[in-house]
Amino acid sequence: MKTGLVLSGGGARGIAHLGVIKALYEQGITIDRIAGTSAGAIVGALLGHGYTPDEILKIIETTPFFKHVRPAFTRMGLLRLDKAEGLYRQHLPHDSFEALKIPLHVVATDLVEGEPVVFDEGELVRPVLASCCIPGIFEPYSINKRYYVDGGVLNNMPVEVLENKVDFIIGVHCNPFTMQKPITSMKGVLERSLILAVQSKTKERFAKCNVLIEPPELSRFDVFDLRRAREIFRIGYDYARSLEVRLSEAALD
Repeated sequence: MKTGLVLSGGGARGIAHLGVIKALYEQGITIDRIAGTSAGAIVGALLGHGYTPDEILKIIETTPFFKHVRPAFTRMGLLRLDKAEGLYRQHLPHDSFEALKIPLHVVATDLVEGEPVVFDEGELVRPVLASCCIPGIFEPYSINKRYYVDGGVLNNMPVEVLENKVDFIIGVHCNPFTMQKPITSMKGVLERSLILAVQSKTKERFAKCNVLIEPPELSRFDVFDLRRAREIFRIGYDYARSLEVRLSEAALD
């Protein structure tokens, strides 16, 4: 039986994916194929390369990410991600989907055509970065004269990408839908607006997962909480460990 893993976007909350994956591995679950959006695409690329969840967490904790972005000199975003290409190639030197040990599908949004695009062959780093371009924060990412923004705009849980490729799908969603957290800044307005924009379509995709993992405690964090990486990792790990019996039963159905 082939198992697919779907990883949502969610900024820093996506670090919880690593804790979840560590728990899955400890339960003897093998991942045969991954589909990811935004933060899920980053995790999928590094995992597919061969890094362990703990190794990826260390990379996140020791990398000054914001030193590898630069101001955008257009009106299309505040920051540019192209400088980060070199950073990612340090950890993904092959820069190729075909070289990954676990097949990966990355979703980004074509801003002009208004449709989700799935990348799964050829160069790896630029599609991953394109998938992470949060609108309003990062300038759209250009690949072959097409402009892309965050895949979560149209598909934050790309379950259908794996439907005909695996027998069993585990979905990990790191954006619990709660409206309890107060909005106190422009950043909060942007984040809440993006969550609302993708909420309905994402919920529809939950039903396509054989198992859905969505740690509720992640609602306490925002998309920029990178300093709390280890805490977010632990929440994902503990929650997935608590589902051990459920996961075992689902795998046997």
